[in-house]
Amino acid sequence: MAAASWYHRDISRVVAEELLAKAGRDGCFLVRDSESVSGAYALCLLFQRHVHTYRILPDDEGLLSVQTIQGIQAKCFRNLPDLIGAYQQPNNGLVTPLLYPVHQARQAADEDSDGEDGRGGRHVASTVPAGGAGAGVWLGAPIAGRTHISQQLHQRLQEQVHSSPASDFMGFMAEYLNHHLQLDLEALRHGHPQLRHLSTALVTACRALHRRIDFTLAGLETLARVFDPPVSPRSPAREQVSPSHCSPRPPAGASDPDLELLLNKISTVNHLLSSLEKKVLKSLQETVSRHNLALPSVAAAPPPAAKPLAVQSFEVKVGKSQRAALMVDVESGTVAISKRGSGSPEETIPQDKILQLIKYQSMQSKVRLVYDREPQRNLSKDFIFPSARKREAFCQLLQLMKIQHSNLDEPDLISVYVGTWNMGSTPPPRSLASWLTSRGLGRTQDETTACIPHDIYVIGTQENSLGDREWVEFLRASLKTLMAIDYRVVALQCLWSIKIVVLVKPEHERRISHVHTSSVKTGIANTLGNKGAVGVSFLFNGTSFGFVNCHLASGSEKTHRRNQNYSDILRSLVLGDKRLGAFDLTLRFTHLFWFGDLNYRLDMDVQDILVHITKKEFEALLAVDQLNLEREKNKVFLRFSEGDISFPPTYRYERGSRDSYMWQKFKPTGMRINVPSWCDRILWKSHPETHVVCNSYGCTDDIVTSDHSPVFATFEVGVTSQFVPKKAPGSGPEPLACIEWESIEVIVKTASRSKCYIEFHSYCLEEAQRSGENTSQSCDVPGFLKLGWSAKHLPVLNPILPDLEYLGDQHLLLSIKGVESCESYGECCIAMRSMISSMAQQFETFLFHRGEETGSMRGWMKVRVPKDRRSTRERLYEWISFEEEDAEPVADAPTCPKPPLQRLRSRPHSLPEPASGYTNPAYFIFEGVP
Repeated sequence: MAAASWYHRDISRVVAEELLAKAGRDGCFLVRDSESVSGAYALCLLFQRHVHTYRILPDDEGLLSVQTIQGIQAKCFRNLPDLIGAYQQPNNGLVTPLLYPVHQARQAADEDSDGEDGRGGRHVASTVPAGGAGAGVWLGAPIAGRTHISQQLHQRLQEQVHSSPASDFMGFMAEYLNHHLQLDLEALRHGHPQLRHLSTALVTACRALHRRIDFTLAGLETLARVFDPPVSPRSPAREQVSPSHCSPRPPAGASDPDLELLLNKISTVNHLLSSLEKKVLKSLQETVSRHNLALPSVAAAPPPAAKPLAVQSFEVKVGKSQRAALMVDVESGTVAISKRGSGSPEETIPQDKILQLIKYQSMQSKVRLVYDREPQRNLSKDFIFPSARKREAFCQLLQLMKIQHSNLDEPDLISVYVGTWNMGSTPPPRSLASWLTSRGLGRTQDETTACIPHDIYVIGTQENSLGDREWVEFLRASLKTLMAIDYRVVALQCLWSIKIVVLVKPEHERRISHVHTSSVKTGIANTLGNKGAVGVSFLFNGTSFGFVNCHLASGSEKTHRRNQNYSDILRSLVLGDKRLGAFDLTLRFTHLFWFGDLNYRLDMDVQDILVHITKKEFEALLAVDQLNLEREKNKVFLRFSEGDISFPPTYRYERGSRDSYMWQKFKPTGMRINVPSWCDRILWKSHPETHVVCNSYGCTDDIVTSDHSPVFATFEVGVTSQFVPKKAPGSGPEPLACIEWESIEVIVKTASRSKCYIEFHSYCLEEAQRSGENTSQSCDVPGFLKLGWSAKHLPVLNPILPDLEYLGDQHLLLSIKGVESCESYGECCIAMRSMISSMAQQFETFLFHRGEETGSMRGWMKVRVPKDRRSTRERLYEWISFEEEDAEPVADAPTCPKPPLQRLRSRPHSLPEPASGYTNPAYFIFEGVP
C-alpha cells in the first residue's frame, strides 16, 4: 500500500488545526481518523484562516465518500488516495480544492535511552487504509508484500506475548522480523529451509542464558548431591553429572552446536528440578524413620482472627498549659478525657454525642471537639496535639469509630490504598510490611493507625519479574499476615512486566460491579509492551473508580516523549461506562487515580541535586521537576492533584542500600547519567464537590532490592449507595425534579466556524439529551470560537428520582459537538449539589478533550426539587470541618472536605476562580477583554 504523508492517523482535532495553522495557506489539507465514527475519516481543510472539516464515510461495500447534504449525490471512491486526487480538482463541492498536503513530521526512532534493557526500533510508516479487502500473500510476493508479511508477523508477536518481562529478547525478535525475515523468506523460496538468520538471532539472544544455566545447573547438582544416600566404600564411584556429560557436542553437520548445547542444558535443568523435590522428601523421610523423630502436624494453621483495635492514648494540651490525655476506644465507641497523672477519666463522651470535629488550619496540631453534654446544650473543647500527624491519627480513629457504630447498611466513606513500585526485575523481599502500612519517609501513617486495614488496596508495579498468580498470592498473604483479613481479588491486569492488582475486603465484594480492564503499549513504535499502561475500573455501589498504572519513556531528555505516552494512554485505554466512551478518560469516573513510574526527571546538575537532598531542600528540587513543569504548562495531568512531596527522590538508588544514589550508568556506548528523581508518583482527579482526602504520601526506606523505592498514598473517599426513596410512591402522579438552564456560554480553542450542539449525560437521566444548535456565535479573536445558547434551545432535564439526598450526589457531563462532524470540541463535569435552588445559580468550568484543555464554559442553571422531597442527612465525612480564617494554610494541610448540603455556596470550592484560572488571555472574551 502506498504511503501518504497527508494521512495523520489518530491525531486530535486540536493538533490537526495547529498543523494547518502553521502551514498557513488556503488549500492546505490533511486527513485524520474520525473521532465520532469508527472506520471513518476527517478531511481538514484550511481556507481564509478557518478550518473546515468534512467527514469521509465508508458504505456497506467499503467505498469511501465525503458526507454531503441530503439530496446531493455522493461520489464514491475505492480508497483514500483516489478520493483525495479527485478533490484536488476545482468545483467539487469543497470551499476550495485540496492544494497543499500537510505532511507528517518525521519521527526519530524510539529507543530506551535510559538503558533499561530496551532496543532501538523504527517507526512503521503510516499507510493509507484502502477500501476493500487486501490481497493474499505468497512467498513469491514482491518486496513490498514481504515487508507487509514481516509487519504482520511483528504484530502477531506482540499479540501473543501479553505478559513478558523479556523486553531485551523481544528487541532481538523485532530486529529479526523487521530486517532479516525477508532474507530467510528468499532462501526458503529457493529451496533452503534452514532459516539461517533465525538461528543466528536465537543464538545471539540466548548467549547470556548459557552462563546463567551453567551457574544454576552447578547449584542444583550440588544441592542434589547433598541429599544423595551415603556411598558405601565398596560401591563404585557415582558418575558425576556435568554439562560435559549431559550435553555432548553434537555431531558434525548439526544445524548449530551452540543451540544444541543450550537445549541439552535446559533439558538437564528440567530433569533436575522435577526430581529434586522427590529426592529431598525421600531423604527427609528416611532421616525421620532412622532417628525416630516426630514430625509436627502439617495441618494448615487456622487464619489469624481479626484483632480488636486497642485503646489509643494521646497526650494533649487543653487551653494554654493544662496537660491531659485523650483515650480513644473504637470498639466501645467512647472518647475519655483525663487530667495528666489522674488514673480515672474526668469525662467520657459516647460517639453518638460527638457532633463535630473542627480542624484548625492556622495551627496544624489543634482540633476542636463539639459534643452534646446536656439537652439543648453543646460544649466544645480545644486540644493541641504534639504534632499534626498525631492530630490526623486522632481524627482518623474518631472517623473509624463513627463508621463502625453507624446504623447504615452501606458505607458513606471508605479508605483506599494506592502503591507503586518499579521492582527492577528482581524478586521482592520477604516482607512488604512498611510499604503496605505506609511507613517510611514523607507524610506517613502514625503508628496508632498504620495497621488499620484499608477497604481497597491497589498495587501497581513495573519491571515485575514474578508470575501473575505468584505475585497476587504474595500480596494476599502479606496483607493476611499484617491485617488478619483474607482480601479478595477484584482484578489483575498485566502488560509484560507492568501489573496492577486490586484487592478488597470480603464484605465489599458484593458492592463491586462493572469491572473493566485494559492495557496500552507505548514502547518502540507503540508496539512493544516494555512501556505502557494497565488500567482497572469498577463501580463501588454508586461511585465509579478508575486506576491507571503506567511506565513511561525513560531518559532525562525524553520529556516530550513521556507527554506523548500520557496522551496515547489517555486516548487508547478502554475503561468505564461504554456510553461515556466519547468523553475524556479523566471525566468518566467519580475518582481516577493515576500512578506508576512516570519517569519524569530533575532538570539540574547531579551534584547540585545531591547537595539539596543532603540538606532536605526538596522545594528547590521540586521547582525543576519535569512533571511539575509540564503540569504548569498544561501539557499533562490537567486538573489532577498530588500530595505534598516531603520524601527524597525515589530513583536511582544503589541496590541493597538507601544510603547513596547510583547516578552513573556504564553502557557499551559510554557512561550515562541518571540524576536522582521523583520518577514514581501518585496523582488523582475527582469530580467536583466529592469527598477525597489524601492522608499519607511517602516512600519506604527499608525495601532495597530495586533501584527504586516503593511509593504509597492513602485516601479517605466518600462513596454513594443505591438510593432508596424514603417516601413510598402514591396513587397520584409523582412530582418531578427539574434541571433548567437560563443560558450557556462556551469558548473553544478552534479555527472552525462550525455550528455546535450540547450533549447531556448523567446517571440520573434515563438517556442522553441534546440541545439545539447554538443561537449566537462569534470569532473576534483568531483561533477561538465563542458560542451561546439561550433557554429556548436548551432542554429541561428530568432526573429519574426527585429526592434532594439523591440529586446532591449526582453530576452532569456535557459535551460540545460540531453539527457537521459530530466530533467533540470539549467536555466538562458539573456538580448538581451547588445548583439545587429555586433561584438560578452560576456555574463555570473548563473544557477538556483527549487530555488537552480546549476551552471553558459558564452559564446559569437551577435544580428544582419538590417540597416534599427535600429531606436529607449528614454524611459521615461531613461532621469533620475546617476552621475558616484568613490565615494561609500550612503546606501539609489535607484537602478541605466540601460543605454539607445545609451550607451550600453559589460557587463550588473545586472550581477555579475565573480571574486567575484561565491560562489563555483569549478566554477573557467572556469578560469583554479583547
